[in-house]
Amino acid sequence: MLKIRLKRQGRKRLPFYRLVIMENLSKRDGRAIEELGFYDPITKKVKLNISRIVYRLNTGAQPTDTVRNLLIKSKILEKI
Repeated sequence: MLKIRLKRQGRKRLPFYRLVIMENLSKRDGRAIEELGFYDPITKKVKLNISRIVYRLNTGAQPTDTVRNLLIKSKILEKI
């Protein structure tokens, strides 16, 4: 099953996350199928590729709880 989830980047105590799509059994920082955006929790900056996210959700990819909250705040889940 494909999941839309966060992949941790950055250095110690300065996290930076990429929003990616990958298999649910792969490691958190493993190889992603596609990158869909990023999230910086320190500056609260979010950039998303909305058209690809909507496409992936329509083809059956499931977001994790944290990603679902980001999508709700960005008002993307209302478009489906």
